[in-house]
Amino acid sequence: MALLPIIRYPDDRLKAPSKPVEKVDEALVAFIADLEQTMRAGPGGVGIAAPQVGRAIRVAIVDVSSRPYTKNNGRVVLINPEITRWDGFAVGREGCMSVPDYTGNVIRAERIALECLDESGARRSYEMEGFEARAAQHEIDHLDGLLFLDRLVSRSGDLFRRKAYRKKGE
Repeated sequence: MALLPIIRYPDDRLKAPSKPVEKVDEALVAFIADLEQTMRAGPGGVGIAAPQVGRAIRVAIVDVSSRPYTKNNGRVVLINPEITRWDGFAVGREGCMSVPDYTGNVIRAERIALECLDESGARRSYEMEGFEARAAQHEIDHLDGLLFLDRLVSRSGDLFRRKAYRKKGE
């Protein structure tokens, strides 16, 4: 496994829609392992999408299980995800490894249902709510060439400079 370099805004690769995965194979599974290691190495990382490391394919990982009292499905690999239902809306603060210096208030659905393939190529369905639903929508946006900056409630009042993070182990 290897840590992959995170692409940062305003890199144009973050704005390009990703292509669907045609085949789940050993190379893809190895990439997913690297992607997960990269996510876990970042401060507070609960999700990552392939475009953030320069791969324009529809692959993302969401894992909010480290957050106490957060209902979740554990570690979820999303290959070719499609949101099939959403309900309710809420404003919440989001950050992103590709926009490390800022956070912002974004409106997202409170509950979603989605379908995707997992890393074995099996079709999966998930029901998500709260923070997990927000994280999944954020990562799926990356696959569509969108950043949380594109969904800010207001650019003038809902974008905030982030406090400096320390790397793990410091």
